[in-house]
Amino acid sequence: MSRYPRRIVCLTEETTETLYALDAGDLVVGVSGYTVRPREARRKPRVSAFINANFDKIAALEPDLVLAFSDLQADLSAELIRRGYPVVTFNQRSVDEILQMIRMLGGLIGREERADHLARHLEGGLAAIRHSAERLPRRPSVFFEEWDDPLISGIRWVEELVEVAGGAPIFPHLRRAALAKARIVAPEDVRRAAPELILASWCGKKVQKARIAGRPGWDEIPAVRSGQIHEIKSTYILQPGPASLTEGVRQVHLLIARSQGLDIDPAIAPAASLDPAAGPIPG
Repeated sequence: MSRYPRRIVCLTEETTETLYALDAGDLVVGVSGYTVRPREARRKPRVSAFINANFDKIAALEPDLVLAFSDLQADLSAELIRRGYPVVTFNQRSVDEILQMIRMLGGLIGREERADHLARHLEGGLAAIRHSAERLPRRPSVFFEEWDDPLISGIRWVEELVEVAGGAPIFPHLRRAALAKARIVAPEDVRRAAPELILASWCGKKVQKARIAGRPGWDEIPAVRSGQIHEIKSTYILQPGPASLTEGVRQVHLLIARSQGLDIDPAIAPAASLDPAAGPIPG
């Protein structure tokens, strides 16, 4: 038997991306159907959605480790444990916990030093964006829309990244609530908060800006009046792993800077176009 796992199934994208970033993509034998990053991981067998999985496909891959995420995959984890598989379920909610997850995953596969190096590199990138945000004239108010019906906002790592990028979340108290049902907000509360930017990421479906702008009374919101409604793809911002700490926060920072008539250093510019019609997501 190998000293460390050699055949890993990842039920969410962030552990897949982390393993590839640790030069351990060869250990990944199965991935989530939502996997986008990195591009080469798309060639791996797809064995799950988010709250369901094909257990026969997983069995055929003979994994010696399955990686899951959060209470939403608790039933999947329990069933896989009953079937005899070793399962590690992460539950990172903050930026610090994302970095901790990376280090923990490195320990699971015997690559602690490489994982620590990756975490430090990501910390450095966040520091560079923080420094860039300091030159903004002010911090605009930001509403991040995680889901549209009901309206959900305030997921912790996103709120923290909005602050890193130079914005001021309009519902900072919501980050203390881990469950989505505890982060439901009333449309009227958003209208009263009058955000200057609206950033939206509806996991699994395309954001409809006209639908956001057309909500009753929202024509009074500064972000709607000025056309500052922007989609950030969920693979960049709702994935609590390397993507959100790199491409996700960079997109947020660029949008905040542009809302104040500024641009940003190309060294911290996002890799993907912010134009949703610009083509496929780069790997």
